[in-house]
Amino acid sequence: MKLWQLGEGGLLAELERRGLVEGIENDAAELAGGLVVTQDALVEGVHFRLDWLSWRDLGWRAAAVNLSDLAASGATPQALIVTLGAPPHIQLGNVLELYEGLAETQVPVRGGDTTRAERLMLSVTALGHSSRVPGRSGARPGQRLVVTGPLGAAGAAFRRQGYVRPPLRLDEGRELAMHAHAMLDISDGLAVDAGHIAARSSVRCVIDLERVPIAAAADLADVGFGEDFELLAAVDRETSFTEIGRCEQGEGVELRLHGEPYRLGGWDHFSA
Repeated sequence: MKLWQLGEGGLLAELERRGLVEGIENDAAELAGGLVVTQDALVEGVHFRLDWLSWRDLGWRAAAVNLSDLAASGATPQALIVTLGAPPHIQLGNVLELYEGLAETQVPVRGGDTTRAERLMLSVTALGHSSRVPGRSGARPGQRLVVTGPLGAAGAAFRRQGYVRPPLRLDEGRELAMHAHAMLDISDGLAVDAGHIAARSSVRCVIDLERVPIAAAADLADVGFGEDFELLAAVDRETSFTEIGRCEQGEGVELRLHGEPYRLGGWDHFSA
């Protein structure tokens, strides 16, 4: 079976079934002493195009997508470890600008590696500490689903051949982590990521799309694009964040628009 047939979720499930990985159900790995570690790779031509964003914005993006996983874990960032793979013709000034973008997040780079590569690749590991990681498996029927901010900005920008800077929701993540029963960041699209909570928690996530905050210049279809990096959480009380749905008995994700079924797309890393 080829990876495009299996999909990212299928690959991870197969690795887990065979006992080759463990504890991968959350946005980041939770280790002893409250240490939280996460890693994401960005590959030119897959995750970004250099003619659509600046080197500084690429640096911010590479850090932010990892810090978003720490936010979903209620963590305070401590350090970044950065591996850069680059063709030898890349200008020094471009690399310096990239690292300046990383530094804008105010999380220090404490190590990493550099190597020659056929095309630009960044792999960033983020380390932090959390007193409580909500994970994805604690949602229960009757709980509310909330989001920390508007969705669709990334999809709208992509339609215009561009990117937006991912937000950093670290403060919001720590606030929600104190009582959220499940939480993750929205990186693969609202429906796909809600499905992760539904699957791990054995609930049905029902989302009323008319209640979802939509970013300026975005439309509802853009909510399925992903890369918004807002947080989605299941809570059992009122919060200051926007309530967009609820957890019910059952399985999967049910999207409704004014009471009628609705379908949104989503991102899969190995889709054909």
